[in-house]
Amino acid sequence: MNIAVLCGGISAERDVSITSGTKVALALRERGHNVVLIDVFFGYLGSYTDPIEIFGRNEPIEERTVAETEPDLETIRASRTQANNSLIGDNVIEICRAADITFLALHGDVGENGKLQAAFDVMDVRYTGSGYLGSALAMNKSVSKALFENAGIKTPASITIFKGETPYRNIGFPCVVKPCSGGSSVGTSIVTTENEYLTALELAFKYEEGVLVEQYIKGRELTVGILGGEAMPVIEIIPKQGFFDYKNKYQDGMTEEICPAEIGEEMTKAVQALTERTHSALMIDCYSRVDFIMYESGELYVLEANTLPGMTPTSLVPRMAKNIGMDYGVLCEKIIEISLEKYK
Repeated sequence: MNIAVLCGGISAERDVSITSGTKVALALRERGHNVVLIDVFFGYLGSYTDPIEIFGRNEPIEERTVAETEPDLETIRASRTQANNSLIGDNVIEICRAADITFLALHGDVGENGKLQAAFDVMDVRYTGSGYLGSALAMNKSVSKALFENAGIKTPASITIFKGETPYRNIGFPCVVKPCSGGSSVGTSIVTTENEYLTALELAFKYEEGVLVEQYIKGRELTVGILGGEAMPVIEIIPKQGFFDYKNKYQDGMTEEICPAEIGEEMTKAVQALTERTHSALMIDCYSRVDFIMYESGELYVLEANTLPGMTPTSLVPRMAKNIGMDYGVLCEKIIEISLEKYK
């Protein structure tokens, strides 16, 4: 197949996306596909007469790793030479239309929030993962939580506040403060005092105008992928220090991940069933990953769903796939296979 892999972009998760994209592209090439890797923000600047030409070129792809901190987006914006403010770089649409399918290895902002999916639907571009509606609903945590409650799915109590509110409301301590539509725990803080709260708000507002303030529930952190409508093995996440933040997510050795989680067969089935309910409640297609907190009493609280879960060397869905005997390249092909079903 001729496959375009899109990565990068201009979100705080840019480096994570590039790492996912390079790994996906290399794996698909190893499986015999013609693959072009493109940074969605910078586009493709090489020359061609017909975009189909570039799929056979096998241009070199250098594997990447995620830095300890998120990228400086202003510097990245300033380095682009294209004389426009588009979030989609030159030649991206044309190349993706020529591909048999576009693999979305994008995380955060444009790429995961439904905007790119909507544009691709209009432009007749086939792509992996959920459509625009499920992407948008899952990306906005405030909207997601309202849908959880409507579906009878337990989720921590929360409020959404906006920059400039006076005074800033709170729901009590401890609480979690995070950008409403962010990912990879960028801009997220767990706070226990008023001073910490104000500092956390200042940090979160650097990324978005809307911030979710959520009840902190102490418990075991679990996550489950869903692939083609079926829940994958449960993973328990145990950071060696602090919480599962950006650094702990992507740096080797920072977090213990137990797969399958040691929670017993009955609880495993309950978590997997709730994963499938959450996936459905948010109208997500194809695949996703749902994050939970299991309280000491055994109550399950859904935190959020990820419509384009990470595909980096430390990411969780590839770990789940490995546990059931599916290697990374096969997982990538499976995502493509189930994504193509929606175009039949």
